Amino acid sequence: MAEEGAKMAGPVRMVAIDRMVENVRYKAQLIARSNKFDSAISEMGVIGFAVGLFVALILIVVPALFI
Repeated sequence: MAEEGAKMAGPVRMVAIDRMVENVRYKAQLIARSNKFDSAISEMGVIGFAVGLFVALILIVVPALFI
């Protein structure tokens, strides 16, 4: 009797564990993706600032020269 109870509980426990593993794997992938995104943004921050400053100066200086 005790052996039958242990055998019946096995697959149910594995399904629950598999679901938890998939949940953890999904969350880990989300964290890794957002970490990569933050890293890329912080790496390109200086270049983006320089390009933005250059474009802003062109948009201000060129019309001022025609006035």
